[in-house]
Amino acid sequence: MKIGVLVKQVAGSESPLRIDSEAKWVDESAVDFSINESDSYALEEALQIIERSGGDGEVVVVSMGPAGRTPKVIREALAKGGHRAIHIQEEAPYETDPFMIASIFAEALKDEQFDLILSGLQSDDLSSGQTGVILGELLGMSTATLVMGVEVQDGNLRAKRELESGWFQWVTLPFPACITIQSGLNQPRYPSLKGIMGAKKKEIKPVSKADLVDDLKPLQDYSNMYLFKAEKSTEMIEGSADEVVDKLADIFKNKIKAL
Repeated sequence: MKIGVLVKQVAGSESPLRIDSEAKWVDESAVDFSINESDSYALEEALQIIERSGGDGEVVVVSMGPAGRTPKVIREALAKGGHRAIHIQEEAPYETDPFMIASIFAEALKDEQFDLILSGLQSDDLSSGQTGVILGELLGMSTATLVMGVEVQDGNLRAKRELESGWFQWVTLPFPACITIQSGLNQPRYPSLKGIMGAKKKEIKPVSKADLVDDLKPLQDYSNMYLFKAEKSTEMIEGSADEVVDKLADIFKNKIKAL
């Protein structure tokens, strides 16, 4: 089986975030990038599918981003067990529209003829949750989202989808298929020393985004970006004991909404 895994670079949880007001994007000068969390689960699931089939297959890591930070994330994915990679090279301003991103991936991957494409449910930065679904549609694949379990049976893919209120749904998809993986599906592995050394020799195929984009135009964009600012205030409550109790009850009920 030939499996493609979409892997995105996102700002690490401990990285300081500052907004570049002119670029309307994060100032990346002090940001440490890592693999998007749900993409890590997608990669692990792809590796496990190949292992369960006796090692008969290939996992291809696919990532789009600038030359400065993308190879690091790709090499980490290859060190965990990916067989080769495709790097769609782009420079700022970066694509943020899910339709544009999916269209670029579809053009880059159409000749690969994947049996299965996995991606994280959503990215930790933009969280649109649309790219994987649109990609499956553009490539003519069956699709499923919020996948919490995967089984290959009788030439089909069975996927366990997470619904609301603790409910789940099993669906059967014909190959080729494109699914988005929910975090917590498995336990992502750490790259071994042997894997890290071996990743240096694995193929990373560069593809220019400019060669993949023709006359497509984004369907949405971001008008502004800003950081949430936490504000603190102190309010002195004065009066008799009964008045203080009444005021506290009102604050807890109507402002804090703890009652």
